[in-house]
Amino acid sequence: MAPIGLKAVVGEKIISGVIKSVKKDGEWKVLIVDHMTTRILSSCCKMSDILAEGVTIVEDINKRREPISSLEAIYLITPSAKSVHGLIDDFKDAAFTYKAAHIFFTDTCPDPLFADIGRAKVSKFIKTLKEINVAFLPYESQVFSLDDPKSLYSFYSSKANETRDKMMENVAEQIATLCDTLKEYPAVRYRKYGPLHEKRDRFKQINLFPLNVLLLDDILNFYQTTGIGNSKEKDVLLDEDDELWVQLRHMHIADVTKKVTELLRTFCESKRMCTDNANIKDLSQMLKKMPQYQKELSMYSTHLHLAEACMKKFKASLDKLCEVEQDLAMGANAEGEPLKDAMKSIVPVLLDSDIDAFDKIRIILLFIFHKKKGIGEENLAKLIQHANIQADSNIIYNLQNLGCNIIGRNSGKTLPDRKQRTESTYQLSRCHWQTCSPLLTTHSARFGHWHKNKSPTEYRSGPRLIVFVIGGVSYSEMRCAYEVTRATDGKWEVLIGSSHILTPTSFLNDLKTLDKDTNPDP
Repeated sequence: MAPIGLKAVVGEKIISGVIKSVKKDGEWKVLIVDHMTTRILSSCCKMSDILAEGVTIVEDINKRREPISSLEAIYLITPSAKSVHGLIDDFKDAAFTYKAAHIFFTDTCPDPLFADIGRAKVSKFIKTLKEINVAFLPYESQVFSLDDPKSLYSFYSSKANETRDKMMENVAEQIATLCDTLKEYPAVRYRKYGPLHEKRDRFKQINLFPLNVLLLDDILNFYQTTGIGNSKEKDVLLDEDDELWVQLRHMHIADVTKKVTELLRTFCESKRMCTDNANIKDLSQMLKKMPQYQKELSMYSTHLHLAEACMKKFKASLDKLCEVEQDLAMGANAEGEPLKDAMKSIVPVLLDSDIDAFDKIRIILLFIFHKKKGIGEENLAKLIQHANIQADSNIIYNLQNLGCNIIGRNSGKTLPDRKQRTESTYQLSRCHWQTCSPLLTTHSARFGHWHKNKSPTEYRSGPRLIVFVIGGVSYSEMRCAYEVTRATDGKWEVLIGSSHILTPTSFLNDLKTLDKDTNPDP
């Protein structure tokens, strides 16, 4: 199962376990979805594959629809009050919306909602009622999301809230559906000092198979490209159906252009096309000569333009910023010499009015982490004033909710020393994400575990490790899952997921809400 990826597994489960399971020759059906299941379908199924299995139309349960009383409907929905009541409403009138209902819930339907269905008129029209256990988004072949961007607030808010326990229960249930989809039964590992062990009883009855779930409580891509041969812009979906994107997405930007050019040259030579430097840069001329290869040449054009756009952005404003960030993160400059005066490095950045406020906040946070035990409150106030970020300064203080030392006298976790990378790398890519280490050493004594009568080697013998990060997972962390899989020569497949996918901006926006009284809308 592992080589085909999580998206393919979920797609097959939906096509075979849902749509094909109620398919009859010569009969068409309507597929009804809600917000969550629309996102699941979009991530792993093609519309052509759905229509090929006898589905005539796909509609949103929360939108007004024309009745089609001659056709049966497949309801692929979450067991939420909104979706269940939408189902009930479809059959409450004398002229019901559909001929019959085949209901597939993504996970367990709560008893009160199940009772509502039993009392409603729809109960007389139900032909199928199943729970398929797919309460997650297969974001990539090795990445999943629970689609809950509010979880960072629920778990780390400084305000008293009643959502934390409920959020943890939902997380446990959703991860359980992932394990069911993968036909795996996990040993669950967690940090001993964390609150997650309180929820472990949910899994105690699960037998141990070669799978580990690592719980960490630390804390669809579109690109507009110029079309070949004209100045029009078009939307290009960057997903795993694009083989070139899969090859390039985790590479250093400096290597991407060279790699695309190399692949393009190889392609042209295989088609006996002219491959001088002019044509490599001018794909429109190549397309005129060989229009039958429009799809392939457009793909190369997309990634060349994407790489060029990234480099243009980098050279315009990010190169100096990245140099300071790397020095602070590593505690040393590019030559490996320890930073003697980090303040001298950051002040020009903080005073630069052309640098974005969030970029300045990241610099201040890196400076604080460089100090390991926080800085004085007066010094922090001066940095905030220099950067002119008073309106967003609560972001910095709110990071204390995650156990980080911000103010010097604040007690909390002491960050470990950053180890220098042993492999050769680029000057501005010296810092490497450290969660790769616990992924490779999940048997470490730093983690609690159950089934303690088992020998340690049995925990390392399995083919799959699932990592779940509370409060959001970043793209660099996602990349780490693929790197660890490659580092073990495929002996371990690492899946990583979280409540939602983070960007640098969205993470800071999430932090900004942690001192608010109520959970904000995402």
